[in-house]
Amino acid sequence: MNLFSNEPDTPKTRKAGDNNSPGLAQAPLATRMRPQALDEYAGQQHLISEGKLLNRMIKTGNIGSVILYGPPSSGKTTLAHVISMEIDGRFVTLNAVLDGIKELRSVVDEARTRQRMNQTRTLLFVDEIHRWNKAQQDALLPHIESGLLTLIGATTENPYYSLVGPLLSRCQLFELHPFDETDIARLLERAIQNHEKGLGRFSVMLDDDARDHFASYAAGDIRNALNALEMAVITTQAGANGKRHITLEVARESIQKRNIRFSKQGDEHYHYASAFIKSLRGSDADGAMHWMAALLEGGEDPNFIFRRMLIFASEDIGMAEPKALELVNAAHASFEKCGMPEALYFLSHACLYLALCPKSNSAGAIFEALNHIKKHGPGQVPEHLKDKTANRLKAKYEHTANASDSYLYPHNYKNNWVKQQYLPDSVAKGSYYKPGNNTVENRFNERLKQIRNEE
Repeated sequence: MNLFSNEPDTPKTRKAGDNNSPGLAQAPLATRMRPQALDEYAGQQHLISEGKLLNRMIKTGNIGSVILYGPPSSGKTTLAHVISMEIDGRFVTLNAVLDGIKELRSVVDEARTRQRMNQTRTLLFVDEIHRWNKAQQDALLPHIESGLLTLIGATTENPYYSLVGPLLSRCQLFELHPFDETDIARLLERAIQNHEKGLGRFSVMLDDDARDHFASYAAGDIRNALNALEMAVITTQAGANGKRHITLEVARESIQKRNIRFSKQGDEHYHYASAFIKSLRGSDADGAMHWMAALLEGGEDPNFIFRRMLIFASEDIGMAEPKALELVNAAHASFEKCGMPEALYFLSHACLYLALCPKSNSAGAIFEALNHIKKHGPGQVPEHLKDKTANRLKAKYEHTANASDSYLYPHNYKNNWVKQQYLPDSVAKGSYYKPGNNTVENRFNERLKQIRNEE
């Protein structure tokens, strides 16, 4: 379907600036209120305020290929619509979920014809462009390179992960942010005052606290806020004064659950998870609890959170509190036995414990060892550490001394320790393990110091 119309249109084309929308009157409020010009666009001032690059590109008509990326309902499609209204040329839309190489070829053929006949430029909007595979994305490259097509791509995914490098190098990237509450409140007010496309004909009286509730609970999703407002208005009877009064109570009924803005594959998911782990690492129990709650409210699988906490228990606590791993495992097992919502206690228990534990990253010694092995190889195993059976057979057939006889069994010595070489000659002692400075690990460190001093 055409993203800027309510009727199927194959191929999905129109002249940029043409806003004929036969089904607009029946469309949701969020669609009807879509801005028709740059001056009407709210939000994203870091991109479109006076003097910014995208603003200059649109106003001068010298727009090159761009990728618009950001969370759902951050205005990517709307901004593409505004660009189509401001730029002179033929505007074509494809949806990467529904359209592929066949539809792209049709667009290219038509673009060549129009360019040859009347020099008309073609702007191609590809929504959810990340859904195209590498071959499909590569098919765009020669036509962008030649100037036949000017691409406007929209994606909710991080383009550095989801789009091929050659395509990124040919496009300007613009990141859109969620609408803030001030922007949403302004758009709600605009909607109730607009008689042509908005709710002005209903004579709406919107209380400030109701407006703020819509703006807050939408969590940056302007579509959610506008459509919730429309539902509130059309289901409220006019009073004696002819006005439809939208109170906080009505607003609460119309948008009951706060929108948490992330998908399990999107950037926000990883941002929240990152904030959770970094809060644990910083020993901020409140911060860790906040971001864990945000993950849960957004629909995150609690098993994912437990897996992250298991890793954290060794990566960031490790030797400072060896029981951390045991506690997280126990909490996870309890979660699986009891289920939600009671299992929230186990998540909270593990989260608070990890946040308040002393920290040590000394378990990362394995990565130092791996790096050394990758660069220099393992080196030769000292003869006395080699397999005793192999050493015995070698000694028997070569009529030499058994190297294993020189191995010193630590349990035969005081404190279960005896001076002995365990590393290859090519590796110095202390190359990997760097002791942390904390109460629990210091007990181990004292023994390590004693061992090293006795050597």
